[in-house]
Amino acid sequence: MQIGVVREIKDKENRVALTPDGAGRLSEAGHAVSVQAGAGAGSGFTDSDYRDAGAEIVDAGDAWGTELVLKVKEPLPAEYRYLDGQIVFTYFHLAGVDRSLTEALLEKRVTAVAYETVEDADGALPLLRPMSAVAGHMSATIGSFYLARFNHGKGVLPGTILGEQYGKVLVIGDGVVGRHAAKAVAALGTELFIFGRHEERAAALQQEISPALNFVMSTPDTIRPHVADADLVIGAVLVPGARAPYVVTEDMVRGMQPGSVIIDVSIDQGGCVETSRPTSHSEPVFEQHGVTHYCVTNMPGAYPRTSTLALTAATLPYVLRLAENPVQALMEDEGFAKGVNTYGGRVTCEAAAEALGLADRYAPFAELAEDRP
Repeated sequence: MQIGVVREIKDKENRVALTPDGAGRLSEAGHAVSVQAGAGAGSGFTDSDYRDAGAEIVDAGDAWGTELVLKVKEPLPAEYRYLDGQIVFTYFHLAGVDRSLTEALLEKRVTAVAYETVEDADGALPLLRPMSAVAGHMSATIGSFYLARFNHGKGVLPGTILGEQYGKVLVIGDGVVGRHAAKAVAALGTELFIFGRHEERAAALQQEISPALNFVMSTPDTIRPHVADADLVIGAVLVPGARAPYVVTEDMVRGMQPGSVIIDVSIDQGGCVETSRPTSHSEPVFEQHGVTHYCVTNMPGAYPRTSTLALTAATLPYVLRLAENPVQALMEDEGFAKGVNTYGGRVTCEAAAEALGLADRYAPFAELAEDRP
């Protein structure tokens, strides 16, 4: 198969979807790998590294003009012109981005395989997990940074200083993002509350993260009073394939203390805080109701070397299977097939179709694949 690796154009996005080692693995398997010039530079991989692994260095058009295109982030409008019936394997987050992307994928009959909706045998999200872990870990340090007074924050440093505990941090969500955020926060020694929907997880979370962790059942009535005096709120809510629900309303934000900080890690899926809107690494924050909001849609891109190595370790086995026989690989693995978000001009992720108002364009992937010529 012809496989293309494109250079990311999202703001300060330096990850790459394939390492030279991965390119070598694909080349050894008999596939032709084309890498756009400079695609790996931000992650510390040179064009020569890819050439030595058996890949060809090409321009953007040639990288996109392959049967299977590997990316990290969703295609941006400037890249829509390259869409033309190929398979694109990347993070799409269709429910949380502009509908124009989905419409372009449908018009160009692209097979969009989304990292974030691929499931393993246990129903977990193996290709979302590594970047969720990075983003969760980052949220504690980023939140502390924006609490600094020179960043218009409250001037509270979350942590334990000479035996005295300072700060109050809320983590809303106890999935991969939430647990990694909570671990990073717990290491600071600050007062930590984690909100989840399964009370039976409380003991396991305290054992995994910290005995001092406060577990709270996540409801509007329990979130509201804690948000009011929190220094840092980390939103870590996920409904696979769907738009994230608002668990922190604008009214709750309005009641927060001036200089408090919100890190909305759910922003890729639309955000779980009503006042959130997407930001970039160039302009990462905005202030509303006196509260600093950090809503960068590609948080792990800040640490591209670590993020690339973690991501590609998870994705490469799936890439190898797609390259061998894409339809067969997807049809034989129900969890892998859940990654297909568009196919043959139809939306194949029901949650995304509903979020985008495209329910009339929805059809299950298995039915469409069985009917193919």
